[in-house]
Amino acid sequence: MKWLAILEARWQAWWPELEPREQRMIAIAAGLVTLALIWWLALAPALATLSSAPAEHARLDAQLQRMTALQVQARALQSQPRASRDDAMRGLETSVRENLGPNAQLQIAGASENVTVALRNAPAEALAQLLTQARSNARAVPREVHLTRSAVAPSPAPAPASGADATGVRWDGTLVMGLPAR
Repeated sequence: MKWLAILEARWQAWWPELEPREQRMIAIAAGLVTLALIWWLALAPALATLSSAPAEHARLDAQLQRMTALQVQARALQSQPRASRDDAMRGLETSVRENLGPNAQLQIAGASENVTVALRNAPAEALAQLLTQARSNARAVPREVHLTRSAVAPSPAPAPASGADATGVRWDGTLVMGLPAR
């Protein structure tokens, strides 16, 4: 508190010694500095937030729509009747056969609830389709995935009309799929 009293005493001794013109110039400079501080600390951040609000609002709306769609999908999956292990196994076998054909083998692991799918040179699009169908039709979920990009070049056969292998990316490895409990 003492330094504040000293500063005030110096100010009161210095200010009256200045010419009125100098006092006006100092007052104008102090006013400009005050206005600049108000702008940088209060107005500019608020205006920046206001100008970015529509883009942020659109981004959040899109995210909300994705979350709502996922919620609808999750509720649809939950409302489906529980599949037996045998039905799930048949659905998974059908999905593997339809999507991957000779590029995959299904191996049942005895009495466990897991099934291993071994892949050789499997197209990426077909693998994605298999995972989608396995989840919706067989209620099978991937528990373990070990994939490496295939070193074998795709055969020069013409691409399917549906464009299923448009990227040319192929995969080798294994998928361990969990089936519903008995």
